[in-house]
Amino acid sequence: MALTGIKAIAFDVQGTCVDFFQPLLRAGAAINAAKGLDIDWAALSAEWRELYRASMDAVIAGRRDWLRVDRIYREALDKLVETRGLSDRFDGAERDALNEVWTKLDPWPDTIEGLTRLRRRFCTATLSNAGMASVIALVKHADLPFDAILTAELATSYKPAPAVYQLAVDYLGYGPEQILMVACHKYDLKAARAFGMKTAFVPRPLEFGPDAAPDVSPESWFDVYATSFVDLADRLAA
Repeated sequence: MALTGIKAIAFDVQGTCVDFFQPLLRAGAAINAAKGLDIDWAALSAEWRELYRASMDAVIAGRRDWLRVDRIYREALDKLVETRGLSDRFDGAERDALNEVWTKLDPWPDTIEGLTRLRRRFCTATLSNAGMASVIALVKHADLPFDAILTAELATSYKPAPAVYQLAVDYLGYGPEQILMVACHKYDLKAARAFGMKTAFVPRPLEFGPDAAPDVSPESWFDVYATSFVDLADRLAA
């Protein structure tokens, strides 16, 4: 009953639709082999994401001007290279190439089947913090079947700012209560729920690799807890 009246579904992308951990480790392994390095890319990826999130939070709080996520990632990479004493091992072109890994991520095994089924019944769109060009490149690379590409760049802010969720209303043409937000991140769904959207949590226990333990427990305030996109399609009769 909670999902009655749903017309559109908005999806978080990185982590929810695609796996960023394994592609980054593959890229790192290739770099280690080519350069004779022994970088722990699992640890570096965690630091990279922490720096990226801190910069986004600073934008939301008004402590710095808005900057596209690809530039935030690149800025964070420069900091990592410097703090790890690797500045002389990575020139600008090599850093740019590594930064592009965020546009070449792998869909989870259930992603394409689930999205294909959901798209038959609902309007489907991305609602990502990444930039427009980056998400377009990622969607094409992973062959993700979306009706629309929406990203926080259109609002010059970042989730969980309400302006980002407003994009789904403005561009998809439905009220918040007619839009289901799908994510594997609870902060994202909390903000979507406060905005008036319905929420669906899809756990991605391997989002940060096999040694991590992200919070994937059910919450009473979720409108639906689906084990995969295919399960979500089943629950929505798509």
